[in-house]
Amino acid sequence: MPEEHTKTVRVAVMGAGGRMGRAIIRCAGLQAPPLPIVGAIDVEDCAVYGKDAGLVAGAGELGVAISSDLEAPLEAADVLIDFSYAQSTAAIAPVVAASGKAWIIGTTGLDEAQRDAVESASRKIPVVMAPNMSLGVNLLFTLVEQAARALKGKGYDIEIIERHHRRKKDSPSGTALGLGQAAARGMDWTLEDVARHGREGLQDHDRAAEEIGFHAVRGGDFVGDHTVLFAAEGESVELSHRATNRDTFAIGALRAAMWAAGRQPGLYAMNHVLGL
Repeated sequence: MPEEHTKTVRVAVMGAGGRMGRAIIRCAGLQAPPLPIVGAIDVEDCAVYGKDAGLVAGAGELGVAISSDLEAPLEAADVLIDFSYAQSTAAIAPVVAASGKAWIIGTTGLDEAQRDAVESASRKIPVVMAPNMSLGVNLLFTLVEQAARALKGKGYDIEIIERHHRRKKDSPSGTALGLGQAAARGMDWTLEDVARHGREGLQDHDRAAEEIGFHAVRGGDFVGDHTVLFAAEGESVELSHRATNRDTFAIGALRAAMWAAGRQPGLYAMNHVLGL
């Protein structure tokens, strides 16, 4: 069923030609009342560049062509929803900050300098940045942290396994890293000190007790599967989330857009939006 809301929030979409951009545009029209799409931005070598964003998304004609122009859509919009690439997100940060509009970021794979650019923008505008915008995954973040805290010091190893489609560029996924951060908080560890990315070869020692393993699978058309495994002698506990289509992420991003529009500047997460 469509999401019920009371205020009209005009949306521009960065990465409009991609899978998530199309899902956002389509789902915006299913809200009650619909959220108007006033801008669709993508690179000029995008396969659907210049085409009507609504037709590309399967939402019917909107009269909004996919373009590389950012400034005009920002002027018309209340919120920019950005599912593009790390380099693009960092590059547009000063422009979005100067616009005064809210910014929803679902882009993953940002390095420290790129995150700094986003944080700088958040001092001028409201920014919601999250590796995953679904309600289920954000609930999983909370559950993983609680589980890690309850199992701390009790001999449980932590491994994170994620599966995505063959086209996903970054690994581990932003969601997997977010789950690692949640587990590390629960254990009172620093993730950078304990992360272990994949394994190969013959080891001359046992697995370290203070270690969080990450394993990324890429293939087929997986939308996003994530499992956090707590393994001990004699038993294991698994906390998992499986996305079966992108609509759950798109609806979360649109919910974030409605929440952030007109809010005070700051860097927010989806737990703020969802009240978790």
